[in-house]
Amino acid sequence: MQAHHLPWQIEMFRRSIKKQQKLRALLDMLGETTGKKCLLITCGDNNGALNWHFRKHGGEWTWVDVSGENNDQISMLLSEPVYSFKEDNFPVPSEHFDYVISIDVLEHLGQDQPFLKELRRVLKPSGKAVVTVPNGDEKLLANKIKWRLGMTPDVYGHTRAGYTVSELSDALRKSGLEPKDTGGYSRFLTEMIELAINFGYVRALAKRHGGAQPGHIAPVSAGELKTHGLAYRAYSLLFPIIRAISLLDSLLPVRTNNAVIVSARKEDHV
Repeated sequence: MQAHHLPWQIEMFRRSIKKQQKLRALLDMLGETTGKKCLLITCGDNNGALNWHFRKHGGEWTWVDVSGENNDQISMLLSEPVYSFKEDNFPVPSEHFDYVISIDVLEHLGQDQPFLKELRRVLKPSGKAVVTVPNGDEKLLANKIKWRLGMTPDVYGHTRAGYTVSELSDALRKSGLEPKDTGGYSRFLTEMIELAINFGYVRALAKRHGGAQPGHIAPVSAGELKTHGLAYRAYSLLFPIIRAISLLDSLLPVRTNNAVIVSARKEDHV
């Protein structure tokens, strides 16, 4: 009998500590989605694995990527269409979705309010928005280390470093959404593991093969993964050790999250 192989996106996800933490934190914040109309919006750094897991969680999903660069591959994985929306004009009727999830989009935009106001418009009354961004606090040790190594926001394709919890909450409130809950993921050791992977890809592996595409900090296509197959196999062998190191985050005295999540409601009276 021939062995069953999962899609390469799902195999990669199983070896990504930060993305697994992201999914768990988002599902905890999101809650039950069965029978609900849900919209997931990403921006380039997405190969479809998160979409795949959200669909398993339940609900009727619509998939959107603002950049549109990986839509074909995500669509092949899901066997469903993936759309590209302009950041300030969603071609969707008002009050259409029960939930809207925006994953790491705002830091790519020049202005956040046009996007957030569209996000609010397509939510039903009392609908929930869940938004993730990098923690842009310049005092964070992880940020200081990344920037010192040259892994500045522009390398990640960002227009800004990110948002603190209060900054993201303020931005949501300004758009007419009322923040209800906050959270995050990726503490110091996990963030340093992710930095080492991204630094190795951008500064070494991708450079050796002609350079990484702007904003690409890890393989996002089957072709890119095949190009760096030997390095990926080595990483896979080391993954149990890497995962064990990340678990030590729970022992650190400072437990600041390097990625921020805020959920907000569309209040009926707003």
